[in-house]
Amino acid sequence: MKEITLDAPGKNALSSALMERTLSEFKAAGDSPVLLTGANGCFSAGLNLHEVASLDAEQMKAFLELLTNLCRAIWNHPGPVVASIEGHAIAGGCVLVQMCDFRIAQTSDKSRFGLNEVALGLRVPPTALAMMRDKIPRKYHEEVFLGSGLHSAKDALRLGLIDAISNDAAGDSRAKLDSLARHPRHAYRAMKHDLRAHIYASEEAEAAFLRHAIPAWTAPEFKQKIQSLLG
Repeated sequence: MKEITLDAPGKNALSSALMERTLSEFKAAGDSPVLLTGANGCFSAGLNLHEVASLDAEQMKAFLELLTNLCRAIWNHPGPVVASIEGHAIAGGCVLVQMCDFRIAQTSDKSRFGLNEVALGLRVPPTALAMMRDKIPRKYHEEVFLGSGLHSAKDALRLGLIDAISNDAAGDSRAKLDSLARHPRHAYRAMKHDLRAHIYASEEAEAAFLRHAIPAWTAPEFKQKIQSLLG
């Protein structure tokens, strides 16, 4: 088993550096079972807004392509991937949770989960969206994606954003990963490929997203909104 930990300032905010490091760790894991978790009592509170606010159009394109590549790496990882979630999993953090095979959150009344991109005036990269649409039950798409809210652990379980809540998420996540890892690796890899290989966006869709979405991600109004969020 390989443990990959999101560990960065700002409640493990997804900066380019953190995403590149995590992507490299997934590549190095081969087909090993992976436990994905966060450091210091939080999974991830989302994208690094300080970095996002500093990016021009070309830099933003590279940033969003890196996010998509990380999503692909987790989604297509040939071995089992279990998310052990303590604290928040918001926006980009919640996106990464949806890439995992099984997701267990620590019991808490304070943790929040959600995909609040619409509330921020943003679109999600199409490959990541295709994967999340496959993962999250269809009947909750409007509430999760269009509602753009942040949810308690109990609501996140109801909506299909996580699979279980536990008083010992770390221990139960390892136990779940051990259980999945007992399957023959070749069979697990093949079945996972058969289930997931068709879930992606075309190159044309990715290119169209970048053409139409980058202006919103780099607009002065959005950067002002980020600054207000950062206080």
